[in-house]
Amino acid sequence: MQFNEPRSIYLQIADQIRDRILQGEWEAGERIPSIRELAIELGVNPNTVTRSYQALLDWGIVANQRGRGYFVSDEAAERALKAMREEFLRDELPKVVRAMQMLDIGVDELAEYLAQHDGVEEK
Repeated sequence: MQFNEPRSIYLQIADQIRDRILQGEWEAGERIPSIRELAIELGVNPNTVTRSYQALLDWGIVANQRGRGYFVSDEAAERALKAMREEFLRDELPKVVRAMQMLDIGVDELAEYLAQHDGVEEK
């Protein structure tokens, strides 16, 4: 967790869970860690994880089976991908476009760079 990041801890946890689902770590119908298990794993208060799970429930990414736990919903990957794309287009892309304009980087130059690096810069 990034405790100094402006995004709330519970939303960071929800983002991590969405990432894990999209990366195939958890598949539709699979049980995810209990609130207590995840709180211990992440070193946060269980109430914080509860808020994360509630957000994921509201988004339709997880489902609660009373007495059994939380499970990845059948539509989780599609919903997570759609939400993350919308967030990127709304929040991140405008920053990239502004930076490109300030640095005088055109779309053609960006496309050439992405083609040479397969879209991913190596570290």
